[in-house]
Amino acid sequence: MRNGLLAVGVALALGWLGSGGLRWFDAALAGYLLGTLFAIFGTVYRYSVWLRRPPTARLSRRGWEALRRGGWPAVKQLLGLGVSNLAAQTFIRERSSSRWVAHQLVFWGCVIAAAITFPLTFGWLHFESVGDDATRYRAFVGPLATIAFDARGAFGWLVFHGLDVAAILVLGGVFLFLGRRVRDPGAIAVERSTDFLALAGLFAVSVTGLMLTVSTLWMGGRFYTFLTTTHALTVILGLMYLPFGKLFHVFQRPANLGVQLYRAAGDAGPQQQCSECAAPFASVLQMGDLKDVLPQVGFDYALPAGGSWQDVCPACRRRVITQAQAGRVGGFR
Repeated sequence: MRNGLLAVGVALALGWLGSGGLRWFDAALAGYLLGTLFAIFGTVYRYSVWLRRPPTARLSRRGWEALRRGGWPAVKQLLGLGVSNLAAQTFIRERSSSRWVAHQLVFWGCVIAAAITFPLTFGWLHFESVGDDATRYRAFVGPLATIAFDARGAFGWLVFHGLDVAAILVLGGVFLFLGRRVRDPGAIAVERSTDFLALAGLFAVSVTGLMLTVSTLWMGGRFYTFLTTTHALTVILGLMYLPFGKLFHVFQRPANLGVQLYRAAGDAGPQQQCSECAAPFASVLQMGDLKDVLPQVGFDYALPAGGSWQDVCPACRRRVITQAQAGRVGGFR
């Protein structure tokens, strides 16, 4: 709770400073700001709780240890993992090309939308006319003037329609996800009712946002007030859902980079040998952490005669279990 409130306080302070004491804050975006603050509180609160769980806490600590001990090579490895696992998401492409395309469309659509929406909401970004020319604008980041551009040019169109581009990307990914979920037998077999909630939210936000542009350009502003209210409602509900729904994995995924460093550190160290066949099957670092963490979550695999069931490799575990089951039923004929 404390971390969540602290994060909200920091966000409000940054908003106050970045907007020049609310000088550049748009009051029409107050609802979006409230939804954003709720999302910040919920995300930080849930993430803090998640990090306190024994397995997650141990992985997090080991990841930071591997980064500190690895020095610059570990930093370069972390940057490479960030590009491949977070930006390019190559691990998804290895499973399915269509799923990878869908993830990329939704990911980059949401990144573009967030990069535009949150600075505008907090007043960090605003635009002003250049002189008396109503077609030229200059972008300001707080009090700092940046580039000037022609609103009628290609760059100006992208600036003022960036959210439309983001919405189209997200809709493309949503339709690919929906197509897979209604056709793929494997996806249907493990489907849950909540799986469609995230897609429905992304769809609603994107469509209502696009309809604002449609109303402005082709409908003479008809229904604009209704569409503005509807869009704001979908966005605010989406922000409130973010910390507690399926999309929370967006914040958990970066922690997986530390797990990769942890694995690399374990592979470079001594390996655990199976107590049955003496073959190496995992790192000593990982097995030591397992023996320490599992009892904390209610799983103690210590053996009465000494040692641990964790010292047995997976192949030998299957063999020992099969032999024990055969002994209970009098053997196999």
